[in-house]
Amino acid sequence: MNVEGKIALVTGGAVGIGEAISTRLAEKGATVIVNYMHSGTQALALCEKLTAEGFSCLPMGADISSLAAAQALVEEVVARYGKLDILVNNAGITKDQLILRMSEADFDTVIAVNLKGTWNMIKAASPHMVRARYGKIVNISSVSGVAGNAGQANYAASKAGIIGLTRSVAREFAKRGITCNAVAPGYIETRMTAALTDAQKEKYLEQIPMGRCGQADEVASLVLFLASDRSNYITGQVLHIDGGLIMN
Repeated sequence: MNVEGKIALVTGGAVGIGEAISTRLAEKGATVIVNYMHSGTQALALCEKLTAEGFSCLPMGADISSLAAAQALVEEVVARYGKLDILVNNAGITKDQLILRMSEADFDTVIAVNLKGTWNMIKAASPHMVRARYGKIVNISSVSGVAGNAGQANYAASKAGIIGLTRSVAREFAKRGITCNAVAPGYIETRMTAALTDAQKEKYLEQIPMGRCGQADEVASLVLFLASDRSNYITGQVLHIDGGLIMN
């Protein structure tokens, strides 16, 4: 699999799973735009590292929860490179709390970034992909969006919404040469999961048939497949990468 000569934009592409995705796409030949909001230092360091290794990478900051900012980001990419082939909607945040304690602001903020941010980016990118009659859209959902999770009503709702959005987009653009799929990671070892207590980690591992957490590189490999031409006849799908946690 390779994405040689493709222009790829990865939201939240500087840290965690996003960093792994940006790295894998760059290593396989894509010019990668690493979008960030609060991780400018990490985005710059990642792009400097990849560039030094002979790959093509450029950091671009934007608040994708704003449609205007998302559109400006995409327009900047197209103005610079002439096209946008691959869009990976990875940017996401958590503000976990039980519903009885969750504030309206925490609910709204998570929905604005995770779900509306994904819609904003697709809204901004799709006209360019339609004109080119080519595009690969990969949305990062979560097992929480499939099964729900106590204390994550906002996050689970946003990730479930991404699944519905993915299938709607896939139906709208299937005849325009554009595919849209979702990846639903389970317990992946990242900075976010590192904040869990040992007891919480053990509880999660007990539920995973494979008995281990996943790695960001494993998610990146799946995203690479969906972003490559090897997946041309796959659209509207939700691919679980969770060690068997969700079997349906």
